[in-house]
Amino acid sequence: MGARGGSGVYVGRRAAALVAAVLLALLAALLALAALYGRCRGEEAPPAPPSLPDGAAGGAGVPGGPPGVPSWRRLPRHLLPLHYDLELWPRVRPGQAGPFSFVGQVNITVRCRQDTRAAVLHSAGLRIRGAAVRGPLPEPGDAVWGSLPNPGVVVEVPELQEAAGEVAVLELRGRLQAGRRYVLQLGFQGRLEEDLDGLFLTRYTDQGRSSMLIASQLEPTYARTVYPCFDEPAMKATFNIRIIHDPSYVALSNMPAIDTSEMKDENGSLWTVTTFKTSLKMSTYITAFVICDFDYVTRTERGNEIRIWARKEAIKNGYVDYALNITGPIFSFLEDLLNISYPLPKTDLVALPDFGAGAMENWGLMTFQESSLMYLPSDKFTSRKAMIAIIVSHELGHQWFGNLVTMKWWNDLWLNEGLASYFEYLGATFVEPRLSLDKIFYDHVVQPVLREDNEVGVRSLSQNEDKIKGSFSLISLFDSITYNKGASITWMLSGFLTEKLFIKALNLYLKEFSFSNANQDDLWTHIQMVVDAQDEVHLPASVKKIMDSWTCQNGFPVLTLNITTGTISQEQFLNKKNENTSTDSYNNTWIVPISWMRNGSSQPLIWLDKSSKFFPEMQVSESEYDWILLNVNLSGYYRVNYDQLNLKRLVHLLENDPKAIPAVSRFQLLDDVFALTQFGYIQIETALELTKYLAREDELFIWNVVLLNLVPENLESTLKNYEVYPLLKKYLLKRMLPIYHYYAGFIRQNVDALEHDYFAKVYLEKLFATACWLGLQDCLDLSYELYTKWMDNPQYKIPFLIRRTVSCYGVALGSDKEWNFAWEMYNHTDSTKEDKDILLSAMSCAKESWLLHRYLQYGLSDTLFSSNCTSIIISYVVTKDIGHRIAWDFVTENWPLLNERYGKELLHDVLKVMGRFVNTDVQIQELQVFYNTTLEEDERVTATLLLEFAKVENVERRQLLTKVADWLHKNVDD
Repeated sequence: MGARGGSGVYVGRRAAALVAAVLLALLAALLALAALYGRCRGEEAPPAPPSLPDGAAGGAGVPGGPPGVPSWRRLPRHLLPLHYDLELWPRVRPGQAGPFSFVGQVNITVRCRQDTRAAVLHSAGLRIRGAAVRGPLPEPGDAVWGSLPNPGVVVEVPELQEAAGEVAVLELRGRLQAGRRYVLQLGFQGRLEEDLDGLFLTRYTDQGRSSMLIASQLEPTYARTVYPCFDEPAMKATFNIRIIHDPSYVALSNMPAIDTSEMKDENGSLWTVTTFKTSLKMSTYITAFVICDFDYVTRTERGNEIRIWARKEAIKNGYVDYALNITGPIFSFLEDLLNISYPLPKTDLVALPDFGAGAMENWGLMTFQESSLMYLPSDKFTSRKAMIAIIVSHELGHQWFGNLVTMKWWNDLWLNEGLASYFEYLGATFVEPRLSLDKIFYDHVVQPVLREDNEVGVRSLSQNEDKIKGSFSLISLFDSITYNKGASITWMLSGFLTEKLFIKALNLYLKEFSFSNANQDDLWTHIQMVVDAQDEVHLPASVKKIMDSWTCQNGFPVLTLNITTGTISQEQFLNKKNENTSTDSYNNTWIVPISWMRNGSSQPLIWLDKSSKFFPEMQVSESEYDWILLNVNLSGYYRVNYDQLNLKRLVHLLENDPKAIPAVSRFQLLDDVFALTQFGYIQIETALELTKYLAREDELFIWNVVLLNLVPENLESTLKNYEVYPLLKKYLLKRMLPIYHYYAGFIRQNVDALEHDYFAKVYLEKLFATACWLGLQDCLDLSYELYTKWMDNPQYKIPFLIRRTVSCYGVALGSDKEWNFAWEMYNHTDSTKEDKDILLSAMSCAKESWLLHRYLQYGLSDTLFSSNCTSIIISYVVTKDIGHRIAWDFVTENWPLLNERYGKELLHDVLKVMGRFVNTDVQIQELQVFYNTTLEEDERVTATLLLEFAKVENVERRQLLTKVADWLHKNVDD
């Protein structure tokens, strides 16, 4: 499925922290148990299927279900699918009102592996009619493959039952014989919903006309909602697909269309029948169907016909031209790299106006949320082009990792998603060479998952099959652990093997398991084969033992280096501040590859394969110029904690020659020390020492990680209430001025020169926002100057790179005139959704309280705003310096109306922000009074605990900021 931003099935663990406060003791105990027992296995075979006795339909009955109906989490292996003849007929006409439905017929050729009197397969939400079983069939050579032979013997189906677990059971009068082939014939009917799963309908506007289309999303287990099938990834088969549709639409599927004909329904109405070529052997979840009236653009790459389908106006305006131009080259790049040709004759990419998955890799018919494929002229200064390259590359990577070779079961989903997430960056940087592979990979992949994969109870990358229970368990696997951690350990694996050996091993793996399935042990085995056949790379243990330590354990290690003794030790990186978490309780040990440099010279790779180890080469001299850097360019998936002596030498080095340390390693150093501070390994003063050199730092992505830690967005308004603000202002501005003036010069004189500066597109806004927040006069002047220029000429476009900051401070530095202009532009018909959001935020930046009062009152109006804007307006106002009190008063005064519209969720959102301003018992009491009059008893208990938690958090924050202020007092003039 699509890369993170689009795939979308993630749970923010930071957000879960408040809930943890409510059930702290119980939750900590449960999670600790989960961590202790969350170990992976030596890969085991799938459980043997429950036996079907000769005279019975099934085993144990389903509680509350029909007697005799088995309840299986996995299908038995008595029948294996070989081929599907599938006909789908969505009964939809253009402009037709709902409800909608679809009908179909599927004939499944199966091989019987064990005598049985029942056929068990998946079906969910379908009404099955006319079930029959025919056979045994003649063997291949006696029959025409892909169509039914002479009907032969009919095995009577006296009963069809639906069991728990989305299973249908065909109870048979006779017995199916092992070794013979049969055909299961099932007619079916289902509802066509607008829920973006299974086979769905979606509405959109094209060239001013309302239209609708039908598309599918079948991963992980939605194929069974479209047609009865053996819906497990390892039960691959070939498919003949036929789609009946309205003549004004075109039908697409995995393979090229080979015939179109006409038919009439029972009312004499005309329909088109599109028949597709027989597919390759594939899993059910990558079968795909689209019925639409889109246009397309096309090109051919090495015989592969590539078409991109989209709304007619998008095609006409050239919005998908960029995606078309890069798709072929990425295909060729991956073919050449992996040395395995793409096996299909065509590839369709479809830009869907509404698509929940973000993107989906269906073989030969990839589907995308249209924003993931469309590049507009107005996107020139956004990161959209790079994101399109990354997402397209991800889905193309799946054509090998996921489609050609598929994981045996969902517990090894990372073999699909982790490998595709790794190759997405290789493909993207191939077609966009200005992107720095190592910088963007660490910034987008490794650093975010290191921030998440550090809590007790976070699952391991690969798990025992028994842990995957039900559809919710499957969907929860599509998270950043699978995608980002999977890609990160792949990056590490490629690093210590060398890319040459890694790609050679992948080639063997792909060839061995083409059109089949594999588990992670299969991958380890083929890597081991390549390692054993050469003499250049030597490993301290088997590939399986090394890699299982990373995929079968949750979390990751922090390495502690002592350059005096030359020892490196490891432990699981966990929060030492959490009283319920003792890292001593977790004896996890990883086999860690350590890339390192000494005094700027790269050193041979070393391995840490125990909890602590002595390395004589790590002992340094007394010279302050003798320093060591571990995990160079973040080649390994871990953090590093240096002793004070080495840190002092690194600080000295950064102040005198920062480029002596590679940019990614500088980013890593800073990210590590702030994470180590947050989790109680080191003091904040140690982290601050590493920021002294920043006046010489010219990398925006490094500045961004510093600012996110020192000036987090959710604390900007709060920090101004503390003594630390004027000190931080003086300290940071002194260091920010060089990089600020560098980019301000481009904004004033030649903003077009930044078109290809990826990190400027992503992070320049944060730099300018912080400069203005710190009161840098040039930043304030520039913002007001550009905003005034826009007011004088509404056709002028504020540079998108800093549009949000300029709009905010343009309003903040003005009066009602500037605010009213923002209001006028918000209501302008040409304003895009993104422009409107920027202006909604900007109007909350007003410094005159009466303007904020008026703004909030506007938010209550049904005529001025859509209903979902009210909560957005409140959330923007409550985060501002003078706005938090105004917003709180507004919420309490208008609670009956707000509660009717938004319920308790709005209050909880406001509380999360208000909690940052709760500093005294009086404030706690004030909020408590409000809860007592508005919330139910159980909600009052929860809200009170949240407030107490906020109060404790604020006390800790004050203590931390006092330390920061003390340090700044001593170092602000350095």
